Amino acid sequence: MRQNPSFTLASEEGVKRVIREHPWMTIVSDTDASGLVASHYPVLLDEDADGIVLLTHVGRPDEVLHELGRHEVLVIVQGPHGYISPGWYDAKPAVPTWNFVAAHLHGTPELLDDAENLRVLEALVDHFEDAMPEPRRMRGTAENSAYADRIASGTVGLRIRITRFTAKNKMSQNKPDETVDRIIGELEGDGPYASPALAAEMRRTHETLRAAKARSQA
Repeated sequence: MRQNPSFTLASEEGVKRVIREHPWMTIVSDTDASGLVASHYPVLLDEDADGIVLLTHVGRPDEVLHELGRHEVLVIVQGPHGYISPGWYDAKPAVPTWNFVAAHLHGTPELLDDAENLRVLEALVDHFEDAMPEPRRMRGTAENSAYADRIASGTVGLRIRITRFTAKNKMSQNKPDETVDRIIGELEGDGPYASPALAAEMRRTHETLRAAKARSQA
């Protein structure tokens, strides 16, 4: 991912926030047998680990297709993104663009044993079910537990310790404040490219920038 100093997301904590809020990832492997292979899975952060460590699973036979454990993989996380019309700027000539936040994470997967895999599966289910009014747990009943044991055998758990990352947060940081406010207003509206999630991400980014600017001028 080509970097631009204005849009670089260098903070490990910033990348962790994006992962927590957007835990659906693309895993890409450059394999010996099949070349490039990509799959899509939910992930969790290992909150007890130092650095960025991902916990996830793949369905068999993806661990074979990806040759997991033999090579470094690229894990891509994508946050809010959307089209930005030049009509939201001013009367000067301009081109459209696309605002987005994304991170490319690199690491070699560690394959988990059956017990660890089951713990990761339970953690994934609990994480997403916690928001439900009546959460369904993998081991809520004897019947659920038996079913979980059966389906777990069809999956392989992974721990991916991230050794390096490249991340980008492109939120119109190169535009004046009045243009930024106009873009956010359009994204919060009801037009064809409205995106409340992208508007919220832009607002977060620019509030941080404006606060830092105010501190430097104090």
